[in-house]
Amino acid sequence: MGFIASFWQLLDKLALLKNSHAALSCNLNSVFNCSNILNAHQSSVFGFPNSLLCLILFLIAVVLGVTGLTGSKIHKWVRIAAQGMALFTVGFGLWYLWQSIFNIGAFCIFCIFCFSGVLIINAAWFRLNYKDLGFSDRWTTKGVDFFVWCLIALVVVLEALIKFA
Repeated sequence: MGFIASFWQLLDKLALLKNSHAALSCNLNSVFNCSNILNAHQSSVFGFPNSLLCLILFLIAVVLGVTGLTGSKIHKWVRIAAQGMALFTVGFGLWYLWQSIFNIGAFCIFCIFCFSGVLIINAAWFRLNYKDLGFSDRWTTKGVDFFVWCLIALVVVLEALIKFA
């Protein structure tokens, strides 16, 4: 889901670089308007489109997921590094959604799908790494970790409702 959304968003960003007034498929109204988001300076914070960063994260997650599914052992340092990268992406995604909602005044549908995918990836990595990170079994057996990821998603939704309601 996130990989497809970030790929599509990258294609839209390239279309906007060619023509800043291009009509994008994700421009539904003044609130759900990808053009406003992708034309803002926040959409290329590191000098390249943010969607490229998401695309790389999702590609790494897919490669590591397929590696694990084939029965290969993923070393602890690789899992922890992937968790760190995924956590960075959650923080970056929260910042970017905040910028979109409160500074740009619009929502990008693809950003929402990418952020949802990043939350799911973080939840999965945490389930694999929680003991190595010093957390007890209580976090996963009682569903505390699931609650935290859902709470983050709920905060984003509430921010948007407050702003656009």
